[in-house]
Amino acid sequence: MNKRTAAITAVGGYVPDFVLTNKLLETMVETTDEWITTRTGIKERRILKEEGQGTSFLAIKAAEDVLQKRGLDPSEIDMVLMATATPDMPVAATGTYVASQIGATNAFSYDLQAACSSFLYGMSTAARYIESGRYNKVLLIGADKMSSIIDYTDRTTCIIFGDGGGAVLFEANDEGLGLQDEHLRTDGVGRQFLKIEAGGSILPASEETVKNKQHYVFQDGKSVFKFAVSNMADVSGLVMERNGLTHEDVNWLVPHQANKRIIDATANRMGLDESKVMMNIHRYGNTTSATLPLLLYDYEKQLKKGDNLIFAAFGGGFTWGSIYLKWAY
Repeated sequence: MNKRTAAITAVGGYVPDFVLTNKLLETMVETTDEWITTRTGIKERRILKEEGQGTSFLAIKAAEDVLQKRGLDPSEIDMVLMATATPDMPVAATGTYVASQIGATNAFSYDLQAACSSFLYGMSTAARYIESGRYNKVLLIGADKMSSIIDYTDRTTCIIFGDGGGAVLFEANDEGLGLQDEHLRTDGVGRQFLKIEAGGSILPASEETVKNKQHYVFQDGKSVFKFAVSNMADVSGLVMERNGLTHEDVNWLVPHQANKRIIDATANRMGLDESKVMMNIHRYGNTTSATLPLLLYDYEKQLKKGDNLIFAAFGGGFTWGSIYLKWAY
């Protein structure tokens, strides 16, 4: 009898209608389309503009797409895992609300926050629940409304981030497909380089923190870039080596979409041709928890059963890691 593994059986995605182009950003901050494209690879990003709509809106849309594609009754879902850095509210779990809204009445749910690595860590978590034999269907959602925490007068961050949601359904597999291996890492030294200073227990919200713009994302770009390049490549290489994979065996690199130069550097160090690298950063920017599922959403038609996928992500904290997955359909 084959070992029970956790495989992705359906993918869904959603991005808002409003397109924030580099040309439009030129009218908002001191920057140019050429400067942004050269340094990040981003041409446009999607923004959720409608009042009263938050991360849950993006998550629900992506989840409904999965359910529709799989032809699944939501009451069959055992668990809804919500990967996000921008929950609707600080206390009430966003995933719990999403589960109720999509009709997953028999599922339990919670939020997982590891910045841009949230979805990657969520894949590991979802797989463990499936492999335990106790649960059969886990819906993993990655969604972020990054525009809610971005200062659109800060040209170092407003050019990078966008809003979006993606989701995958994990189910039990006995063909040896699905999640094969992982290497996940953290290092608290990164806390000072990528953060939102206020709004937490150390520095609660006040008139002063709002005035000082301490509720927006702060990023030391050079430090984050340096850490991301070396660490994403290192863990991806380690996972390949541990599983006896060469660059020829890997069908796709599924990298977090933070910066095209980071993606290129990671692929180069893994010896992968550009044709094997999933990329949509030019269309969406960095959607944080949604980048990995949105890549699967965009490339789904090109994937074949048995394909070897290497996922890699890096996020604030610092958090990073790599996962090796065999595509199941």
